[in-house]
Amino acid sequence: MINLTKKLREIRDKYYYLNYGEKSITSFFKESCYRTVLDIGCGRGRDLMIAKKYADSNQLKLYGIDIQIEKNLKNRGIRLFKIDIERERLPFPDETFDIVIANQVLEHIKEIFWVSNEICRVLKKNGRFIIGVPNLAALHNRFLLLFGKHPTCIKTKSAHVRGFTVNDLIDFYKEIGKLKLIKMRGENLYPFPHFLSKPLTYLFPNIAVSIFLLFEKTEKYQNNFIEYLKQNKLETPFFRGEF
Repeated sequence: MINLTKKLREIRDKYYYLNYGEKSITSFFKESCYRTVLDIGCGRGRDLMIAKKYADSNQLKLYGIDIQIEKNLKNRGIRLFKIDIERERLPFPDETFDIVIANQVLEHIKEIFWVSNEICRVLKKNGRFIIGVPNLAALHNRFLLLFGKHPTCIKTKSAHVRGFTVNDLIDFYKEIGKLKLIKMRGENLYPFPHFLSKPLTYLFPNIAVSIFLLFEKTEKYQNNFIEYLKQNKLETPFFRGEF
């Protein structure tokens, strides 16, 4: 049993990079037209470099937001902003960006209504929103819950404060944000090695370790997320006027 557990951890660690969805993000950029891209939680700029690689315009403008800024990103042509996305407005006019990315970010934030409001505000009409999050309904999490164990993606002793499933995310951004789902993909599948998890997640993306969704903004944004907070009187720091 100990050896089996060790082997499963080795497989997980070997293919952990798949959780960040390089192939999914790449496919989303390949099928999109864009000149302006914003990455919220840009980290080391990996997703923005994918955007740069597959851009069909020489006038591409890349923007990154994070609470900690990697110094070398400026040398890659990325315009950087250090802000607290849960308390501050994004420093851009309405309908600025063709694509906004939030990859492995939303699970870290409490004020998802405020952050989503700002994303939809700065996204152009017909612009696209790329989301990547850990999947609460991943196969291994389902088994963990079945045996009374806690899901790995939202442990109390981690930095994650939210859990997401495919249907929940689609419902949230479709119903409130009025965004249209274009495509969704799954990446990685514990405890299977890559050569097995790749076809399995293609067939059953809802049980993948991480899920990636591509939305499109089809109409002018009308502060829907803020209005939803007010109408339903949801208890958040934003609704209570704490910022």
